[in-house]
Amino acid sequence: MSNFIQITPFMHVEDLQHALSFFNDILGFQTLFRANGYAYIQRETACIRILQNDVTSRTPNGDRRFAYCVDVRDVDALYAELKPRLDTLPNGDVHGPADKEYGQRELLVPDGNLIAFGQSIADL
Repeated sequence: MSNFIQITPFMHVEDLQHALSFFNDILGFQTLFRANGYAYIQRETACIRILQNDVTSRTPNGDRRFAYCVDVRDVDALYAELKPRLDTLPNGDVHGPADKEYGQRELLVPDGNLIAFGQSIADL
């Protein structure tokens, strides 16, 4: 019997409200729980726990060095769905969807942290 359900990474951000607006309004996630500098968001089976850093925290702030990858079945369909909202981001911020030499087709969306949506090229 399987015991593991899923991985829900912790993402550290400077501004929780900004992060929630980005994930909910741009990427289509939904906030399921929020309290005291913490939020739990979900879209389908992908979940992320977002923590707001206080100024004295030694936890790294979002600086596009930290990548979070969400595996999807159809990255092009996701891009088509998100495109009107992605177009509101600064020019040049969004990359892809593009085939990568390591066998993934990826859509990269930065907002402090780098969010990658990937699909195996073998699945195309």
